[in-house]
Amino acid sequence: MKKFKYTITDPEGIHARPAGALVKECKKYECAITLTKDGKSGDCKKIFGIMELAVKCGNEVTMTFDGADEDAACHAVEAFMKENL
Repeated sequence: MKKFKYTITDPEGIHARPAGALVKECKKYECAITLTKDGKSGDCKKIFGIMELAVKCGNEVTMTFDGADEDAACHAVEAFMKENL
Protein backbone atom coordinates (compact mmCIF):
# COMPACT_ATOMS: atom_id res chain seq x y z
CA MET A 1 0.00 0.00 0.00
CA LYS A 2 1.26 3.45 -0.98
CA LYS A 3 0.09 6.81 0.36
CA PHE A 4 0.82 10.48 -0.04
CA LYS A 5 -0.65 13.65 1.41
CA TYR A 6 -1.36 16.71 -0.68
CA THR A 7 -2.72 20.17 0.10
CA ILE A 8 -5.11 21.44 -2.59
CA THR A 9 -3.87 24.70 -4.13
CA ASP A 10 -6.53 25.21 -6.83
CA PRO A 11 -8.62 28.24 -5.72
CA GLU A 12 -11.82 26.39 -6.67
CA GLY A 13 -10.88 23.15 -4.87
CA ILE A 14 -11.88 19.88 -6.52
CA HIS A 15 -14.99 20.81 -8.50
CA ALA A 16 -16.58 18.85 -11.37
CA ARG A 17 -13.98 19.42 -14.11
CA PRO A 18 -10.84 18.49 -12.12
CA ALA A 19 -12.73 15.65 -10.40
CA GLY A 20 -13.54 14.22 -13.84
CA ALA A 21 -9.91 14.57 -14.93
CA LEU A 22 -8.74 12.86 -11.72
CA VAL A 23 -11.16 9.96 -12.32
CA LYS A 24 -9.87 9.62 -15.89
CA GLU A 25 -6.27 9.50 -14.62
CA CYS A 26 -7.08 6.97 -11.88
CA LYS A 27 -8.97 4.64 -14.21
CA LYS A 28 -5.70 3.98 -16.07
CA TYR A 29 -4.60 1.77 -13.15
CA GLU A 30 -5.86 -1.53 -11.75
CA CYS A 31 -5.17 -0.79 -8.09
CA ALA A 32 -7.75 0.65 -5.71
CA ILE A 33 -7.28 4.41 -5.32
CA THR A 34 -8.92 6.26 -2.45
CA LEU A 35 -9.09 9.97 -1.60
CA THR A 36 -9.53 10.76 2.11
CA LYS A 37 -10.41 14.12 3.68
CA ASP A 38 -11.32 14.66 7.33
CA GLY A 39 -11.78 10.95 7.95
CA LYS A 40 -14.15 10.43 5.00
CA SER A 41 -13.04 8.49 1.92
CA GLY A 42 -14.12 8.28 -1.68
CA ASP A 43 -13.29 5.99 -4.59
CA CYS A 44 -11.17 7.95 -7.07
CA LYS A 45 -12.54 5.95 -9.99
CA LYS A 46 -16.04 7.36 -9.40
CA ILE A 47 -16.72 11.08 -9.79
CA PHE A 48 -19.35 11.15 -7.06
CA GLY A 49 -16.91 9.44 -4.70
CA ILE A 50 -14.69 12.51 -5.07
CA MET A 51 -17.37 15.20 -5.30
CA GLU A 52 -19.15 14.16 -2.09
CA LEU A 53 -16.00 14.99 -0.09
CA ALA A 54 -16.35 18.71 -1.02
CA VAL A 55 -12.59 19.33 -1.10
CA LYS A 56 -11.75 23.04 -0.97
CA CYS A 57 -8.57 25.04 -1.50
CA GLY A 58 -6.22 24.58 1.46
CA ASN A 59 -7.65 21.18 2.47
CA GLU A 60 -5.15 18.38 3.01
CA VAL A 61 -6.11 15.08 1.41
CA THR A 62 -4.55 11.63 1.59
CA MET A 63 -4.35 9.47 -1.51
CA THR A 64 -4.09 5.72 -0.89
CA PHE A 65 -3.12 3.13 -3.52
CA ASP A 66 -3.52 -0.60 -2.98
CA GLY A 67 -2.91 -3.23 -5.65
CA ALA A 68 -0.67 -4.60 -8.36
CA ASP A 69 0.37 -1.31 -10.01
CA GLU A 70 0.25 0.90 -6.92
CA ASP A 71 3.80 2.27 -7.40
CA ALA A 72 3.16 3.52 -10.93
CA ALA A 73 -0.28 4.83 -9.99
CA CYS A 74 1.06 6.69 -6.95
CA HIS A 75 3.76 8.48 -8.94
CA ALA A 76 1.43 9.36 -11.83
CA VAL A 77 -1.45 10.60 -9.67
CA GLU A 78 0.87 12.62 -7.43
CA ALA A 79 2.31 14.33 -10.53
CA PHE A 80 -1.23 14.90 -11.87
CA MET A 81 -2.33 16.54 -8.62
CA LYS A 82 0.72 18.81 -8.48
CA GLU A 83 0.02 19.95 -12.05
CA ASN A 84 -3.73 20.36 -11.80
CA LEU A 85 -4.87 20.73 -8.21
